[in-house]
Amino acid sequence: MNLDSELYRLIDLMPASGRMYCKIINRPEQPIVISAELPLPWQQNRPIAINFDLWKQLTQPQRDLLLLRTVSWLLSIQWFKVDLYQGLIAAGLAGTLIELIQADAAGIVVSSGLTLVAAAQIWRKSHNTQNQLAADEKAVQVAQRRGYTESDAAHHLLEAIEAVARIENRPTLDFTDLIRCQNLRSIAGTSAIEVPDGVRQQG
Repeated sequence: MNLDSELYRLIDLMPASGRMYCKIINRPEQPIVISAELPLPWQQNRPIAINFDLWKQLTQPQRDLLLLRTVSWLLSIQWFKVDLYQGLIAAGLAGTLIELIQADAAGIVVSSGLTLVAAAQIWRKSHNTQNQLAADEKAVQVAQRRGYTESDAAHHLLEAIEAVARIENRPTLDFTDLIRCQNLRSIAGTSAIEVPDGVRQQG
């Protein structure tokens, strides 16, 4: 696999919003196939780190769906979408700034604590089961605009999850990955069992 041609192919595969915000980085030292960190509010770029030595062990359809899934997850994170936690972060940051100006130590502690608690909630929400399933489903939708059928896209992503675990020498899938796999089997039509709403909404 030629690294440059694969990079260009992956960039072309991404939706326009992905090309705008997501940046693919070659990271041969990382022990996992692909990784992306929760972007901080002030970060415009959302890096996706790939170990291309491990990446090439996947089939092209598996690579396609794995990238689309990572991009979908990154694009789903909206720090400044107005809801309770984003509002608390804004209030906390504003309060911290005011208290710093006024040099009020107790106020600084309270405002900073509010900001940290709200940010932790956003981090947890971005990693919960519902968000993980939504990222998979969005990747399957985008893949359909790239020539895949819904069932094929779900099947390739399912295979990619299992293949990545083998490549990374993980003996078992974690709970969230098992739920993701079951959801993808349901989308692919190989299982009639859908993920219950109660499980889907677990944190």
